[in-house]
Amino acid sequence: MAWTYLLRCADGTYYVGSTVDLEGRLWQHNHSDELGAAYTRRRRPVELVWSCFYDRVEDAFAFEKQVQGWNRRKREALIRGEWERLPDLSRRPAVQERLARQQVETDPS
Repeated sequence: MAWTYLLRCADGTYYVGSTVDLEGRLWQHNHSDELGAAYTRRRRPVELVWSCFYDRVEDAFAFEKQVQGWNRRKREALIRGEWERLPDLSRRPAVQERLARQQVETDPS
């Protein structure tokens, strides 16, 4: 039983983590100088903006590592629950621009 989670920091950046105790870990990020991550310690307060429960710790940790490699737009789509947008948001900017042009060209309106 584990969680992958996303925090929005006071400076607007995002922090991705995983834990077996979501409530306790959130408290640590906001209050503990010994147990909270160094990244969030300098960016308090932090706010939980997304979380997902997993049956296995290994799965939560694996998704944490995956999301850590994502750009801001893709993380924000995850937060909004826009699952269908995630594949396109992982493409390079040049591919994004080409897809946007193609959509405009094929849009009948």
